[in-house]
Amino acid sequence: MKPQEQLDRLRHTTVSIVTEQELLSKLRRSPPAGGGEPLRVKLGMDPTAPDLHLGHAAVLRKLRQFQDLGHQAVLIVGDYTGLVGDPSGQKKARPQLTYQEIDENARTYFDQAGRILDLDRLEIVRNGDWFKKLTFKEVLELAGKMTVARMLERDDFSQRYKTGDPIGIHEFLYCLMQGYDSVMVRADVELGGTDQTFNLLVGRDLQRDRGMEPQVALTLPLLVGTDGEAKMSKTYGNSIGITEPPREMFGKVMSIPDRRMSSYFELCTDLDQSEIDRLCSDEVHPRDAKERLAREIVTLYHSARAAEEAAREFRRVFAEGGLPDDIPEFTLAAGQLKDGSIWIVELAAASGVAQSKSEARRAIAQRGIRVDGEVVTDANLQLEVIDGMVLQHGKRKFVRVKVPK
Repeated sequence: MKPQEQLDRLRHTTVSIVTEQELLSKLRRSPPAGGGEPLRVKLGMDPTAPDLHLGHAAVLRKLRQFQDLGHQAVLIVGDYTGLVGDPSGQKKARPQLTYQEIDENARTYFDQAGRILDLDRLEIVRNGDWFKKLTFKEVLELAGKMTVARMLERDDFSQRYKTGDPIGIHEFLYCLMQGYDSVMVRADVELGGTDQTFNLLVGRDLQRDRGMEPQVALTLPLLVGTDGEAKMSKTYGNSIGITEPPREMFGKVMSIPDRRMSSYFELCTDLDQSEIDRLCSDEVHPRDAKERLAREIVTLYHSARAAEEAAREFRRVFAEGGLPDDIPEFTLAAGQLKDGSIWIVELAAASGVAQSKSEARRAIAQRGIRVDGEVVTDANLQLEVIDGMVLQHGKRKFVRVKVPK
């Protein structure tokens, strides 16, 4: 593929490339165009949670595009940047994790990233390999590359400063640490979401300061979560994990608002833009388009057979009002029952259909809890338990309640 053709392909789904001309120039010097060294394309990921979701996958898929074009992917596991926590887009400082927590989370990243990337053409490094060797003098020299005034130009910091919300000095260091990563791996290109724009540009500055050719900063849109409002995040409870079971994944995709389908098609599937435009037009019913979307995503991370089974199960449960084939069981502990009954809120939380008693109360208020198909309307209900009854929360969570013998 010629350099201009590579650029046209890489431009798809991106928000910005700083700069396109620089990227084109780099592509002209690299294989397969001219026989030079492949571009080193960097992506940093902080293991602040154990699992990757479709939001992470969107940028990983762009990294895979570079791999398919013959370039070298460099995945940086941010075991030291993760100790700080990326302040980008945050209204308050992130809670600082221990190194042990980060190290444990990082172990799953390698396996899960392998579902998208070609591991045979992937360089994986931890930024702790160089940060733990820096002297305090070197840290001070790095800090001297940035002014407080420039930091406060960032929307997240400026808003927190105006409202009096605390900003930790360690948060100022984050963008410098990310930029230093680019120096250490000699990145030609760095990928990130739009919330990473400032950090990616700092990388260009630090490389230039070291006499290196600055990296190209390529940003992608942030994938909105299943709520249709906030960016996908486990913290917001609106994420779709790439290792979730096919039926759970399928059901979550079917729950996204219709207006968000086009971005999911573009960022999460391999369909051509012409087919995406057709599916998102008046020519196709939104329900059918969304089922196609769910099938494509489940197929990518599981298999076509798993997608077909998940689709069949979804139609049976939700369109026809049936129950799933495999309903997990929850056995009440001795002592939970009083005269054969239990408080419905306690049962919902203990069984796992609700994450907490407060969530169970909200679900009942929204008519989202059912017992054997009947809507529960009273949060104070003392439910008489019948062995084998089915407790349901929303459209995807079911549990069969068993009475201890």
